[in-house]
Formats: sequence, structure tokens, C-alpha cells
Amino acid sequence: MLKALGNAWSVPELRRKLLFTFGIIALYRLGCHVPLPGVNREAIANGLDTSGNAITGLFGVFTGGAFNNLSIFALGIMPYITASIVMQLMTVAIPRLQELAKEGETGQQKITQYTRYFTLVLAAIQSLAMVLFFRSGSVFPGVLTEATVIDLYLIWLTLTTGTMLIMWLGELISQRGLGNGISLIISAAILSRAPSAVQTLYEGGDVLNVVILGVLAVVIIAAIVFVNEGQRRIPITYAKRQVGRRMSQGGTTYLPLKVNMAGVIPIIFASSLLIFPVILSQFAGGDPDSVMGRIANFFNPGDPPYLVLYALLVLMFTYFYTAVQFNPIEQADNLKKSGGYIPGIRPGQPTAVYLNNVLTRITLFGAIFLATVAVLPYLIASGLNLGNTLFLGGTSILIVVGVSLDTVRQLESQLMMRNYEGFLKGRRQQR
Repeated sequence: MLKALGNAWSVPELRRKLLFTFGIIALYRLGCHVPLPGVNREAIANGLDTSGNAITGLFGVFTGGAFNNLSIFALGIMPYITASIVMQLMTVAIPRLQELAKEGETGQQKITQYTRYFTLVLAAIQSLAMVLFFRSGSVFPGVLTEATVIDLYLIWLTLTTGTMLIMWLGELISQRGLGNGISLIISAAILSRAPSAVQTLYEGGDVLNVVILGVLAVVIIAAIVFVNEGQRRIPITYAKRQVGRRMSQGGTTYLPLKVNMAGVIPIIFASSLLIFPVILSQFAGGDPDSVMGRIANFFNPGDPPYLVLYALLVLMFTYFYTAVQFNPIEQADNLKKSGGYIPGIRPGQPTAVYLNNVLTRITLFGAIFLATVAVLPYLIASGLNLGNTLFLGGTSILIVVGVSLDTVRQLESQLMMRNYEGFLKGRRQQR
């Protein structure tokens, strides 16, 4: 990774992209410390204590501490993630959206625009729920007790605008920087909480817990890298054929099918989908005996119902996103048109069935691995009596490592492309 960064830094265009990406992330981190208007500064002088509340603690991790500081980015990017989930599900179910998805870049731009509008609606609803939650003072008293109606309106408007601004910053990174902007912003938010999480463990004074968690982190990182880089290579043979007056040479290559083709997207989707209803329940309810309060308690992170639903959602989203990324029927048609075939498998429909069967088997292993990495740290934290302090668990590590691998892979592809272009230019000059 460091070698790739060093090589990229020597290329002016890639250096500008790296600086732009770092600049946008720095701007995002700055916004996480800009306080909301009308908030009682004394009540959040040292940040909101979320160690006793699983939902708010988990929310603080995914917002990079912006929630703890009640900053303009306190709502985070979760409304956009939720909107993306719903739009992808609707794209599969609604024919009109399916037609737009097949129109290429133009159709994708329209779907992206619909996602932005939906994000705005969700951000407005969640912002209102957050205002009502702090206004009630049931968990964090004194934060908005003296706020006027104008202050509450400004806070609601600022929270909604903050989410839209984060979405815009993420899109800027994807367009002009390196890597997936939204994923990089989530990773930056998680990493910003790592020092405080390590400090909390050391302050606990139990050296054995620190050693166990350190070994666990190393094992999880190694397993994530191993699974993310694992692939099943399907041999592809191309027959000789004549194109015009030229005879194209046949050959043998392979089609790589990744074990974890979905990457970190299922974890992000599942976390966002679970956080959204619980946040609404807890923020708008306040009373633990109410219906919304009971829903929040039922889906409390770390409890069996939450872990079971979390694992099932990860499994479902892994298969769903893999199906979105790789279409066996389309791949089989492309192979048939280009004169390629899998040895022992007839072209066309049999090839599509074979690819689908192979993809289903290897995706099952990847989905079980993702679910295990997501759930196991909660079980270990419960066994070590760490309570709700261990929020930098397997999910966070999986997101950070997965995003880092994807970013480095994109960086290396950019370097390879530029080296290839330089090689071609040198060949032309020699001629």
C-alpha cells in the first residue's frame, strides 16, 4: 500500500487526486466539530456520554463522533445509505427503474437523482426525530431544554443540510478523487474513533482483554484480506476465427469470480437498515414502556434478536449485491458473441447455469464469513464483559480493511494504465 502511494505521488495527476481526496476528508472531519446552533454548550462540553446506550454509541462510531459533539454532521451519511438500499431494491422490482438501469449512463444519472431526493426526505425525517429526542431530555437532559422554536427549526434544517453536504462531498471524491467517496467517509469516521476506543480498553486495566482483542483484530484483518483476495478462476477458451482478412488467434484465459464480490456493501447496508428504525423508535419515543421504546429495546445491538437479524440481512444483501454486480446470463451471452466457451460446457444457457451454480456456492462462503465477522465481536465483547464500549468491532474493521483494499486496487489500476500509456508512447517514438 505504501509503495502504491509512493508511486502515485510521483504522477502529477494522481497526486492531485490524492490531495483532493485528503482535502475533502479533512473538510468532513472539520464539519464534525462545528456545533449546531441553539445547543446548550455546557451539556455537551465533553461530548455526549454514549457508553451506556448501545444505539447512540453505535451511531457515534458511524458519524465519527459528530453525534457526540452535536455538530452539523451529527446525522451522518446513513440516510443516503438507506436511500441507496431502497432504490436498489426498487430497481429490481419496478420495471420503469429496470429500463432506466439498462439505458447506461443516462439512466444511471436519473436513478442517482431519485436517490438524492429520497435521501433528502429521509434526512428531514431523521433530523426531526433527533430534534424531538433531544428535546424530550429522556436520555441526555439539558441539551435542548432552553431552545426556542426558531432554534429547533434551525437545528432541523442544519442537520438535514449537513447530510446532503456529506453526500455531495462523497460524490466529489468518487468523481475527482480516488476510491468510493461514501465508503471513504465512513472509514474516516470509524478510524477517528479508534484512539478513544483503545484508550477506553487501556483504562479498563484488564491486560488480558487488551491482548485477546489485539489478537482478534489481527486474525480478523488477515481473514478479511484472504477472503477479499480469494477468487475462483473459470477457464475460458477462445476458438480461432476470421475477422475480415485477418485470422484471430485463439487462446485460453480465465474468468475470475471473487469469493466476496459484494465487498463491504452488505455490512454497510445491514447496519444502516437496522439503525434506521431503531433510531426513529428511540429518538421519537423516549419512553421505554411505549411501543417505540419496546421496539428499540428488542433490537438493542448485542442482543440475540439484533444479532440474528443482522446476520440474516448480511447474508441476504451479499447475494443481492452479488447478483447486481454479476449477471451470469449476460456474461454467457458475451462469451458466446466473442467466440469463448468453458471447456466441457456448451455455450449459451448451459454456460449461464454453470456460472450461476459456481457463483452461488462461492458466495455462500463469502456471505457466511461476512455474517461471522459482523456478529462474532459482539459475542466476544459479551463474554469479556466489555458492555457497550466495544464499538470498533468486526464490522468496523471489515469496512476499513475492505475500503482500503478497494482504494489501493483502484490506485494500482490507475498506475498500470498510465504505465501502459507511457509504454505505448515510447514505442511510437521509437518507430
